[in-house]
Amino acid sequence: MHIACLCAAWCRTCESYGRVFESVLAALRVEHPGLRMRWIDIEDEAELVGDYDVETFPTLVVTDARGVLFAGALTPQPQTLRRVLDAALALPRATPQPPAVEAFARRLRRT
Repeated sequence: MHIACLCAAWCRTCESYGRVFESVLAALRVEHPGLRMRWIDIEDEAELVGDYDVETFPTLVVTDARGVLFAGALTPQPQTLRRVLDAALALPRATPQPPAVEAFARRLRRT
C-alpha cells in the first residue's frame, strides 16, 4: 500500500504537517509493515503528479493493488490522518476517482 502526502515547499501548513505525517505513519507501520509512505512536493515532482490538480494542502492519496482507497484534502491534525488511514485500510475495495487521480495512483504504485 502506498500513502502519499501531496504538498508544496512554500506551504507553511505542509511544513509543520510533515512531522505529523511521519509520526502517524511510523506508528501505523508497526501494524502494517508493508506500507510505503511518500512526501511529494507537487512542484518538484510535477511529472509524477501529472494532471492531478491539487488545490488544497495537505492532500492525501492512499492506493494499493485494488486501486485508490482515498484521495482528498485533510485538516492537519494527527487524529484526522489516523482515522482516514484506518478507514482506508479497512475498505474492501477501491473507490472510483477522477481519471487524473487514477493516473497519478498508477504512477505512484510503479515508483
